[in-house]
Amino acid sequence: MRIKVLKEDLIKGINVIQNAVDIRSTLPILSNILMATENKDLKLTATDLNLGISCALPVNIQENGGVVIPAKKFSDIIKELPEQEINITVKKNNLTIIETKNCQFKLMGLPKEEFPKIPEFKDREVLKLAKEGLKKMFNLVSFAVSTDETRYILNGILFKISQDQLSLVATDGRRLAIAKKKLPSVLSRDIAVIIPSKTVQELVRNLNEEGEMVLILGQNQIMFELDKITIVSRLLEGDFPDYQAVIPVAADNKMRIDREAFLQALRRASILTTPDFQAVKLEFFKNRSVISKSTPDVGESREELNAEYTGKELVMGFNPAYLIDVLKNLEDEVINFEITEAEKPAVIRKENYIYIVLPMRLS
Repeated sequence: MRIKVLKEDLIKGINVIQNAVDIRSTLPILSNILMATENKDLKLTATDLNLGISCALPVNIQENGGVVIPAKKFSDIIKELPEQEINITVKKNNLTIIETKNCQFKLMGLPKEEFPKIPEFKDREVLKLAKEGLKKMFNLVSFAVSTDETRYILNGILFKISQDQLSLVATDGRRLAIAKKKLPSVLSRDIAVIIPSKTVQELVRNLNEEGEMVLILGQNQIMFELDKITIVSRLLEGDFPDYQAVIPVAADNKMRIDREAFLQALRRASILTTPDFQAVKLEFFKNRSVISKSTPDVGESREELNAEYTGKELVMGFNPAYLIDVLKNLEDEVINFEITEAEKPAVIRKENYIYIVLPMRLS
């Protein structure tokens, strides 16, 4: 293989696939990337066997071919080269020569045939979704994914299409986030799959707001095609909890409050939290709310905010991180914070979005 490629294009490609490289695996081949010519592009591929990412780059191909090359060494070399056109030549023994006008590196590679095959999706259902709004939807639910590996089925996002509605759902047992979007047409069948959180992170990182995303479903895998980027992932197998059963009916008791002011006050109060004293106190009075935190041997804070509220006075405790996560991802100037009883969940509800969070006991 012999190619000429711009450094900035190569860096972009490496950045796209780098999180699929598995440097801790007991299989050494997974700490490498596959670099091969395909049509008129150079295709970079990395996989950890659960997630595979490919990226096609524009290059000047002088001789077709491919090589498997150590990901970190290759990345470090490319990043340190001067901002020039890079020549890459792969010899028959997989010796890879990387050179610019005044600089040359040689890296030993492996035959491209040794790299794990990325699954092919033949005769599978193909869906096309407008990218517009998808990244925001993922951002509005992904923070609620569980990181507890003993609750494996909650380590991802439920991706559900029923007729003409797409729903994304995530929960860690203490909070639940649901984002919805109406699709332009009715699907021939309903779909419900659980996408692992790592895959979601890569999807969000590479999603833009223009054009369409192609989604191809396999038996226990899913493929996303985003322009020149392809993401293939295993799906989590099992039944997602019945989240519909825990959605409260809309409450009359609502606090209307400036989202940014609420967010900043919670951030300030959270400074005094510790692992043993996480809960921040929220007090609801007529047309005002008080956010306070008192931690033994650390200190205390108190802040009063204007808010539209006419319900009964309440005192509740919350993990501030659970409220900060949602408030920093919403764009509304004012939010409705639904509360009913001190021991019952609070709800932030708007068109096509619901966020439910359980309160914490105040010590």
